[in-house]
Amino acid sequence: MTTPIHPRDIKNDPVISRLLEKMPDKVADSFDEEQLSHIRNAIGAREWGKHKLDIRGTIKFFKWRYYYVVLAGRNRRSLSDAEVRFATLVNAAFFAVFLLVSILVGLIVLYLVKSALGINLIDGWSLGLWSWFKESVLN
Repeated sequence: MTTPIHPRDIKNDPVISRLLEKMPDKVADSFDEEQLSHIRNAIGAREWGKHKLDIRGTIKFFKWRYYYVVLAGRNRRSLSDAEVRFATLVNAAFFAVFLLVSILVGLIVLYLVKSALGINLIDGWSLGLWSWFKESVLN
């Protein structure tokens, strides 16, 4: 709930002053104190929604206008039990993928080092990775 503002101070309110700055002076001066107070109550409730990424706009498509909103930022709400379980699952999946990619990159680097040193674990067999690496990267 928004706090009531004394009518004399309504134009000094940050929400109202930002709103009035975006309007032509003639339009901004046309509002009386009561109207500004009601506008403050209507839009002031959204003041908590400060996001790092806040992109809003409209797109005209033939005779219709569509709006779009892209919001991103840190979640300050407390999570429900289902959200906590889902977040834990997603974190575990990200960690597993990161670990898998790290292990694969490590194995590829070890294989390239082994091949560069001329060490053959199985005679007459090769993945072909070293010859591709020599031709593509080292030349």
